[in-house]
Amino acid sequence: MLDQGAPPQNPRTAVPASPGVAARLMRRKPVERLVAEGGQGEGGALRRSLGLWQLTMISIGATLGTGIFVVLGEAVPKAGPAVTLSFVIAGLTALFSALSYAELAGTIPVSGSSYSYAYATMGELIAWVCGWCLLLEYGVSVAAVAVGWGEYLNELLSGTIGVTIPDALANPPGVDGGVFNLPALIVVVLAMVFLLGGAKESARANTVMVCVKIAALVLFCAIGFMGFRSGNYAHFMPLGMAGVSAAGATLFFSYIGFDAASTAGEEAKDAQRDLPRAIMLSLVIVTALYVLVAAVAVGAKPWRTFDDSEAALAQIMTDVTGQSFWGTLLAFCAVIAIASVVLTVLYGQTRILFAMSRDGLVPKVFARVHPKTGAPRANTVIVSLFCGVLAAAVPLGRLADATSIGTLFAFALVNVAVVVLRRTRPEMNRTFRVPLSPVLPALGFAFCVWMMGSLSTVTWVVFGVWMAVGLVFYFLYGYRRSRLATGDDVTVAVRK
Repeated sequence: MLDQGAPPQNPRTAVPASPGVAARLMRRKPVERLVAEGGQGEGGALRRSLGLWQLTMISIGATLGTGIFVVLGEAVPKAGPAVTLSFVIAGLTALFSALSYAELAGTIPVSGSSYSYAYATMGELIAWVCGWCLLLEYGVSVAAVAVGWGEYLNELLSGTIGVTIPDALANPPGVDGGVFNLPALIVVVLAMVFLLGGAKESARANTVMVCVKIAALVLFCAIGFMGFRSGNYAHFMPLGMAGVSAAGATLFFSYIGFDAASTAGEEAKDAQRDLPRAIMLSLVIVTALYVLVAAVAVGAKPWRTFDDSEAALAQIMTDVTGQSFWGTLLAFCAVIAIASVVLTVLYGQTRILFAMSRDGLVPKVFARVHPKTGAPRANTVIVSLFCGVLAAAVPLGRLADATSIGTLFAFALVNVAVVVLRRTRPEMNRTFRVPLSPVLPALGFAFCVWMMGSLSTVTWVVFGVWMAVGLVFYFLYGYRRSRLATGDDVTVAVRK
């Protein structure tokens, strides 16, 4: 309908008014458009080949192992025996966010995860910030886990052939004489090779590795319990609640697995049904195992003796049994288990970049799909090499904290997005609904903000610099090349 108070215009000379800067920053991508584009890339399409079992294994593969095999030695000195409580708090925070993820994954089954959810609910600028955080979350997580993989590889080599990788090639610069962490680069490259074969083949390899890691953790609990000493829990919270929350914030990056599952939305056979189930099922299994293994580990080894070791579980097995065989066996299982984390998180990273590239916010090369394998090959190679070099050159502690803050920020936005979509599109079909909304999403948001506040000043500075770099890139590239800006989308929804 025409505005009756508007002056008449010559249709030949009238120029459509371009939206202001604020409106362009808040432009939303319609949910229907997001779903309709599912799987479509440059020169090919992703293949829907993953069922509930494979999706759950991807979720567990990306989650289980990181906090236990790698970061436990970092977290225990911060919280003492109360590190078990830190795992519970981190898991509870993840649960609130997982509920929101489950609803959105079933409603908007696409590869972009929280980036796409934000695009549909809060606008392009917020979506970009979320996507940029996800790049930090996933890319740095791959590097952090790869660093720990090298520690267990050395344990395995020492226990089998009596030879270890020289410190100069086994540690990042500035850590115990390290120059370049070669094992970290190797595991990322191996994961890249699997991913280049396609999602179905990668899922098969991941399933085998997940079964190995679960068996390894059950074995650890059985043997570690023989060395359990209740006296190790005499002073349960020696560093107070501040220490518990600081350890929880560091451990939170261990819970990004269900986020990786949501990135498989365009390769799932029945995403709306299976994604919510895979997310919730994997989180329950992983949290239970994390708490159990942490409780046994602290009971078998005084908390003051953990001293930031990335291979703490293998050392505990050796100390309890007095035999190097068990520690070597666990190290072998850990080498396989941590490799699955690298594989699945790297998978998630490439799919998020795929979605951002399809929207025009990053170069088109990341959306290019190989017609035979259905995998974004160029995307996978670029991301893998970047993460591999990062893993080889940066110490683990800084990587873990940087990953945590990116994860927490993205999860906080997802809790907001689920409430916004409930209000703006209440008629949409939802295969899963967050109970007690908006109370539980609000709690999820509050927990995320609280844990972000527990991270160090240095981590916040790194995060601030990362955000600044991301905004510069967006305004120089994505702001003008966005498909919503160029008119490539059929419909442009602008927030009113």
